[in-house]
Order: sequence, then structure tokens, then C-alpha cells
Amino acid sequence: MRDFPAHPFDDDKLKEECGVFGVIGVADAASFLALGLHALQHRGQEAAGMVTHDAEAGFCSARRMGYVRDNFTSREVLDTLPGTLGIGHVRYSTSGHKGQTAIRDVQPFFGEFSMGGAAVAHNGNLTNAATLRRELIERGSIFQSSSDTECIIHLMARSMGRSIPDRMEEALRKCEGAFSIVAMTRTKLIGCRDALGVRPLVLGRLGDGWVLSSETCALDIVGAEFVREIEPGEMVVITSKGVESNFPFKNRASRFCLFEHVYFSRPDSILGGRSVYETRRQIGVELAREAPVEADLVCPVPDSGTPAAIGYSHESGIPYGMGIIRNQYMGRTFIEPSEQIRNMGVRLKLNVNRALIRGKRVILVDDSVVRGTTSRKIKEMILDAGAAEVHFRIASPPTAWPCFYGVDTPEREKLLASHMSEEEMRRHLDVDSLKFITLDGLYRAVGVAEGRDPQKPRYCDACFSGDYPVVPADMIEKGFQLKTAAE
Repeated sequence: MRDFPAHPFDDDKLKEECGVFGVIGVADAASFLALGLHALQHRGQEAAGMVTHDAEAGFCSARRMGYVRDNFTSREVLDTLPGTLGIGHVRYSTSGHKGQTAIRDVQPFFGEFSMGGAAVAHNGNLTNAATLRRELIERGSIFQSSSDTECIIHLMARSMGRSIPDRMEEALRKCEGAFSIVAMTRTKLIGCRDALGVRPLVLGRLGDGWVLSSETCALDIVGAEFVREIEPGEMVVITSKGVESNFPFKNRASRFCLFEHVYFSRPDSILGGRSVYETRRQIGVELAREAPVEADLVCPVPDSGTPAAIGYSHESGIPYGMGIIRNQYMGRTFIEPSEQIRNMGVRLKLNVNRALIRGKRVILVDDSVVRGTTSRKIKEMILDAGAAEVHFRIASPPTAWPCFYGVDTPEREKLLASHMSEEEMRRHLDVDSLKFITLDGLYRAVGVAEGRDPQKPRYCDACFSGDYPVVPADMIEKGFQLKTAAE
């Protein structure tokens, strides 16, 4: 039976990608990995893995299904992972067998090369993975997993580079798509981002040691000092002598994932020098300016809608209230999922604050609408509690296109916005009003005062615009059609 992901609406949200974390130069690296991965748990809840290196024991690894807290908190497990150097990964499957993770798919992946072993963990998605896998298999490679990350190991094995960082550079030059990587050898911790910098990766200082992490919130939990973000297209190699940096990929204008600001990253993280919480609050401010409505109460859909709801309330002057309460202790399903129980699913995770809602005109602020199924259920709950009106305000533009860069999105035809206008979606959800923040408004909220430049967008916003910065070659081969001029 599968655990529920962190968000209460796991069946109707874009799923987080993965989280990566690495440390070097600290005693008991595994304990730091466990803490860091726990802080990144929101990025993937299916499985977690660690690899460490110790001078006497060599490379040691552990991979487990489920949460970090359930698998990597006992001294018994951590003692099997000795060393002062290690990397870890939390997984939500965005390639391979989605939702059916096998232990062989759990990262980090390890390879033994002529100059020694290396482990690799990857956040993102390779858009040419199927092509690479086919070519590698034809040349004799034997794959053990369904993950696109394993392609990197096989490409490294075939490289003639004289060092593991050299081999990694050569391998990654053949990869298309999005990748933020932490890797390790016996003596080195390596971090790398693709040329567009789609996925995040940051560098921190921990005493005499160093930390690489998907987000700054994981630096905080281990007491590391944030140093800087790894730049798009940059590779850092960290040893006892310090940090070496180079840029092995062709220079391109960065296109960081805009949805990291909206939903994926934790609100206490810093992205691009900006507080994620403050950006989400500002999204609410922009929404209130773009889509005002007369109402009595602004309520967040917990938890990701909360900062935007606070911003909307502050800008509009309409009182803020916790009209929906989340059950913080929702864990594994504890009742056999019959049809009747499935229909109660949202109510198991959320409850309406009836005393607050009754008789009110309510603005519900949520981060996105994907299929729309959950939005309808929430609306029904609010009306059942006696609300006079229900108005949805959405803290992202309509999600009309799938992501191929490390986010598990439904097929395009299952995305409500792919075939409905805003008014058609309002009628489908049967609410009094529905408004999404505009793409220009979202850009303003993340600090681009002039809004989105359609000729040179500063972010990857393909899920909203259909403008893919890297051609999804594998998906086109399967029949996916890119945006036409008419769209």
C-alpha cells in the first residue's frame, strides 16, 4: 500500500520531481544526509537512497522505499554507512515506472570504473533518454533500472576521460533536458547543473566541510551556511583542498523552472536570491490586483495556497481565515479503498471550518488547477458548510502543457486548461468565479517588473505557455505535438 505524498491532493497535483543532497568533510556523513533528505522530503516520497565512502569500508549504500524518517533515522542503519563523504536522493518517479518504483530504480546509482567507483544522483529528466538507452543497449550496455539517470553511468563507462569528472562532463554533453546532479568518488563531491539551470542546486559551508543541496532549507537543518547557487551550466568539484569550478557546456541564457517558485520548493527556501514565501505572498498581491471580487473571507487551500492567500487578503483588505483545516496526521490509508471510501478521500485529509464559512462569500486561493477533480470536491465541501458564494483564485496561470523536465504531469488531454477556456473551466467547476494569475503577473511576482518577454523568457514556463526551451525529442518520437503558431 502506497504512502500519500505530502500534499493532501495527491491525485490532482503536479508531482514534485526529486531532491538531491551531498556532503564532504564531515564526521558521520550519513547522519547529515538523513537530515538533509528529510528536509527535502517534499520533493519526493516514494523512496530514498544514500551512498557514502569510508577509507576502510569503501563505498557503502542503502536504498529504501518510503519516507526518510521511516528508514534512515535508526543508528543501526546509519552505522552501515560510515565515512565523511556521501550523497543522497529522495525520489518521485518522473521516468520509468511512474508510481511503481522498484528498488532497482532508487538512486544514487553506482558504477565501478578503471580509476575507481562513482555514485550519481539526479534531479530532473533527460528528454533524449530513450534514444540514449537504445543506442547504449545496441552497443552492449546492460541496464538494471528503468531510470533515465542510469544512462549517465553507462555514458561515463564508455568515455575515455582520464578522471571521473572528465567522464561526467563528456557524458552530460550528450544529455538533453534538465539535470541537477550530485555525484561522488572516493575523494570528491561533484555538483552540476544543465546549461539552462532548469532545476535548483545550491552550495553550502559546514564547518570545514561542504554541502550540495536541491534547496537552501536543507542547509538550514544541518546548520550549514548558504554560500551560493551553482550556476546554470556549472560543474563544481569539491575536495579537501576546496571548490573548483568550470563551465563545460555551451553558454545559454538560463531558464529556471517557474513552478519551483509557485509550488515545488519549500516556502522557507531561497531561490535566485528571493524568499520563496515572499514570492508566493506577492503572487497573491498580484492576483488581488488582477482579479478583485467582492467577498467576506479569503481562505487558502492548505498548505501551498497559504502565502498567496495572505498576500491576496492584505492587498484586497478582505479578512484572511483558515476556512479549511488539514489533518496533519494523514499517513497510510487505513481503510480498504472501496468506492465509497475513495469518494471520502478529500474529507479524510481536510475539513471545513463550518463556523467560519457559514453564510460567507468565500475566496479560495490554491496554487494550481490540473485535472480539476479536487477543486470540484473542495467547492462542494465549502457549499455544504453553508458558504453563500465560492470564488477560486489560482496562484499560477492555467496549466495547459505537460512538463518533460522532471515533473510528473498528466498527458495533455487530461489537463483541464488544454481544452477549456477560463470561463469553460468556471462552468465545469460550477463556481461563482474563477481567475488565474496571468503569466505577466507571475513574472512580476518573481521580480521581473516588466513581465514576460515572449522573445526571451527568463524562466522555463512551458507548462503554462507551451514554449519548450529544450525540444522533448523522445516525446515527439512518440507523437507529442509542439505548440503551433495558432496556439
